[in-house]
Amino acid sequence: MNELHYIQNGDYQIPTLILEEQPPQKPLGKYGRMRKTYLKEHRTVLYNNLLLTGKLTAHLQEIDEAANSRLEQMIPELAKAAGATESLKYSHPMRWVGLMNNCKAQAEEIILTELINN
Repeated sequence: MNELHYIQNGDYQIPTLILEEQPPQKPLGKYGRMRKTYLKEHRTVLYNNLLLTGKLTAHLQEIDEAANSRLEQMIPELAKAAGATESLKYSHPMRWVGLMNNCKAQAEEIILTELINN
């Protein structure tokens, strides 16, 4: 670990903490923001550790990308298991939409359990 340097301010010595320059990154998506909120509220030590080491943004980006790719992978599998086919889409569109909404909700619940709130 780096040696800490202090600045005298009256009777107090204040550590000179400098965060490293972060390269510009794309904005956080839905799941990255959800993970950040979870860490702030339930895992404050981990959140502060990631924040102070400069790894928070990279961690949140990684979680967001993993969640989105997992969602794209799971929805077709769940739709196939639920019977939401292309023929159903044209013959009974409202039923197809309902099945697809259920599949998306199931996939998001799995992602919340495995990635976000873990």
